[in-house]
Amino acid sequence: MLRTVVHDLHREQLVRRPPDETFAFFAQARNLERITPPWLRFEVVTPEPIAMRTGTHIDYRLHLHGIPMRWTARIEDWRPGREFVDRQIRGPYRLWHHRHEFVPHPEGTLVVDHVRYALPAGPLGEAAHALLVRRDLDRIFAFRAAAVRQAVIA
Repeated sequence: MLRTVVHDLHREQLVRRPPDETFAFFAQARNLERITPPWLRFEVVTPEPIAMRTGTHIDYRLHLHGIPMRWTARIEDWRPGREFVDRQIRGPYRLWHHRHEFVPHPEGTLVVDHVRYALPAGPLGEAAHALLVRRDLDRIFAFRAAAVRQAVIA
């Protein structure tokens, strides 16, 4: 049996808006399209309106290195103004558990992303992680930070 290696990704970003406004931006599923790099050709395919709450399923389409994929996430925890958790239930990862926290800060809101993720295919997946995935995630989250700064502040 192949051993699953779980990786952690942690990012923090100060957004100069109050937590309720910042949370409201992230609570709109379509805003994920705005903060995802264009090279992923990311699209929310779940029809509007999307009622965000515990148990909501959201379907996406994207392209990873030119390969089209579908991704379904389930909102596992929904605490308006404070945090929410989404988990991939269909997609390219063996595990994708993403906690979004919105922490009050004297200058606005500290947005904290904590992702636990694992790749399929054992050693082959770990090779892909070392060669591509870790770098891709760094690029995606760097793009996201810049896009959030522009979208939320603008």
